[in-house]
Parts: sequence; C-alpha cells; structure tokens
Amino acid sequence: MCCEAFLPVLAVSISTFSLIMKKLLFLLFFVLFSYDRMGAQTPVVAETAEQKAERMAWFAQAKLGIFIHWGIYAVRGVSESWSFHNNYLPYDEYMAQCAGFTAERYDPKAWVDLIEESGARYTVLTTKHHDGLALWNTKAGTLSTVKNTPAARDVLTPFVEEVRRRPNLRLGLYYSLLDWSHPDYPNFTRTRSRYALKDEPERWERFRRFNFAQLEELSRAYRPDLWWFDGDWEQTAEAWGSADIVRLLRKYAPSTVINSRIQGHGDYATPEQGVPVVRPKDKYWELCMTMNDSWGYQHNDTNYKTPQMLLRTYVDCLSNGGNLLLDIAPKADGTLPEEQVEILRTFGRWNKKHAEAVYATRAGIPAEHFQGYSTLNAAGDVLYLYLPYRPNGAIEVKGLLNKVHRVWVVGNGAMLRYKVHNKNYWNDLPGNLYIDVPDSVLDENITVVAVLLDGPCRLYRGEGKVITSN
Repeated sequence: MCCEAFLPVLAVSISTFSLIMKKLLFLLFFVLFSYDRMGAQTPVVAETAEQKAERMAWFAQAKLGIFIHWGIYAVRGVSESWSFHNNYLPYDEYMAQCAGFTAERYDPKAWVDLIEESGARYTVLTTKHHDGLALWNTKAGTLSTVKNTPAARDVLTPFVEEVRRRPNLRLGLYYSLLDWSHPDYPNFTRTRSRYALKDEPERWERFRRFNFAQLEELSRAYRPDLWWFDGDWEQTAEAWGSADIVRLLRKYAPSTVINSRIQGHGDYATPEQGVPVVRPKDKYWELCMTMNDSWGYQHNDTNYKTPQMLLRTYVDCLSNGGNLLLDIAPKADGTLPEEQVEILRTFGRWNKKHAEAVYATRAGIPAEHFQGYSTLNAAGDVLYLYLPYRPNGAIEVKGLLNKVHRVWVVGNGAMLRYKVHNKNYWNDLPGNLYIDVPDSVLDENITVVAVLLDGPCRLYRGEGKVITSN
C-alpha cells in the first residue's frame, strides 16, 4: 500500500521534471543560437554612417523596382497563402493548385525586357511565399516547382541569369521567414497551430535549421543585391535568429541590402499599399504597391489603378525621398496580363523622358512651398516640380530665398517665363516665384519643370513680418 500511495506523487514529480527540462532546453537553445552557426560569437559588424551610405547608394538612386508575385495561387486566382491560412478554402484544396502550375509559356527574357523598359533599376521575385513552395530546386525542403508541379523545373535560376545580364538592373529575392506548410513550423491556420514554441524547442530548432539551409542555398547560388523578407511578425528576432541570418547573407554578398521585415535588423522601411502622408522618418524607404487589389494573379480582380494614378504615386514617393516597388503578377503559364504590360510601358515612356528628374534626385521641398510634388538634384541647386494636373494659370513656389537662373521643361527643353512678385527692397523676405507653363509643353501624364538656382536650395520657413518702414 505504501508503494502504491507513492506512485501518483512519483508521476507528478516526473511530469514536473519533464516540464522543467523542456524549459531549460528552450533557454539553452536560444543561448546557443546567440552565437553564429559556425561558432563565432561576434555580433553583426557595425557600420559607420558613411559605410552604410555607400552600401545603400544604388538603392537610394534606383527609385523604381518591380515586385513579382508568382506561385501556385495563380492557378485558381486565389489569395496567395492567406486563402488557406484564413480558412477561405481547405489547405489540401489550396495545394492541389500545384497540378495546374505549368509555366509552359514562361519567358524570363520577356519579363526582364519589360522590367528594364519600365525604367526600373531593381526587381524582386518571390522565391517562396508563406505556402512554402520554392521556385528553385531546393535540397532542404520537399515543396518546390521541380518536385510538385508539372512545370517540373527550377523557374528561379533562368530569371536570375537574365537579370544578371543587365548592367543597370539589380537582383532582389523575396523570402518568407514563416512557412505554414512545414511540419515543424508552429503556426498553420489562423485557428489551428501545430504546437507552442515554448513547449517543443527541439522542433523549432529543426525548423530553424531548415530556414538557414534554404537561405544558404539561395545566398550561395545567387548572391542577390537585395533581400526582401516577409512574415517576421509571427516570431521575435531572437527566435528567427535575425542577427545570424544577416551574417549568413553578408557572408556571400557583403554589400547586400535587406528590407525591414526581419525584426529590426534591416536597412530600410517598407510601408505597404498606402502612400505615406508625411515623409517617413527612415532615410531609406520603399512603398510596395499592387496595380490592382491583389499581389498574385487573380482573374476576377479587374480593379486596376490607371497608369496616371500609379505615376502620381511614384512621384509622391520621389518627392518624399523614397522608392516605389510596383507589383506584377504573372499567370500560372508564365504570361503577364495585358493591363500590367501597359502600365509598365507607360512608366517606361515617362521615365525615359524625365530621367534627369528621377534617378539622381532626393526629397524635395516641404509641401507648404509648392502645390504639387518636388525633388532636388544631388547638389541641391536644381528644383524639380511635378505637375500631374493642367495648371490654371502660373504655378507658384513660395519662400524661395535663392536667385533663379533659368527654368525649363524636362524632356522638352523649352525655356519658361517666370517672375517674382511680392519681393520688396525694404525687407529680407523672399517673394513668390510664378512660372508660366503653356499647354503646348504639357506631358500626357506628368509634366516636370526644372528650376536652376544660384546655389543649394534655401527656404524661408517663417510666419512673415509686419512692415515698419518703406
């Protein structure tokens, strides 16, 4: 009887001991992964502001990138990965789309020709979305276009090779840190999970090894100029091993640029869809935006923004010192919707005509000074004014302290007449600059007016003064 009475106590003790050991293993796991995967315990190498500026220089001047969301979600035209995660359709039904991903008309050269024609200086392709299907022949995982679709091939490498043939185009790779299909990833759908990370640290460690293995495959093979991470919100920087990931990527491409979605270890901010109303605090930033309402191809989504709307968004980004990463969504066979082709060609015409007012520019003057968008050249002595409207009379610039040398229409060359009003000899306040822009010089989309100043742009930001003597 004594031994029988002791058994429940022993069982509870073993259970408690097991729980304690699991927690200790979990803590040990994170301590060990605070070191890099090769055993070094050095942190990510710090940069000076000058070193970062040099590394980010191409990104700051690129202005336009083309995002590409391509995957099995294009087969039925459903929301990429989210459609099963949000329980809009069963997971098995979502993955059954693999059978329709043929890529039979996929022509990477045609894609890159169009991207280059658009005036974009970089492009970012989804190597793997949250559904876990890799576009390359991954050895680390079991899901790929090679193993699981009738395309039966690596569709990433031909695209990378084509991009690398273009000296003016940089390569970016999108990678989802989370993988809702992986059996060792804790989260599955919005209402179902596989396990709690704190309860099964050894399982999470297996997933981490998988993630690092795929990132090493991509880094070793392609050495991209830019990494575009997504899905970081589901875990912490410590859990992902963000610092170790950055070290791994820079082992193969020391100057690579990394977006913000890696829990605080990125180089630039990535607002999505909505244009920032005020200039972002980050020096480097990029707005990612769809042409309609969908990232991946959806045949029912015909709610396209017009080329004019998207160009206005583009110059809005330029005016605030940022880039636009504009998304295209190929069909399952590899072809592009005609609406998207038309938009890219419109961007190409406009960028080619206005190149001087695009690539070498920086954020413009505050909105109070001009009713529109503006940028400055690198030296700050040329002010570019963007007119997405037909002016009703002369356009006005307020508070400009500089002397104006001349004004012309970018891409047209026509000199414009201008005059300063309200500049009086008895005070030091600047007048108002008025520029005549006749209909004959207007661009069909957005007209750009250049103002050459006598030096770096200087602005009066005061509230005005009372006249005490004249």
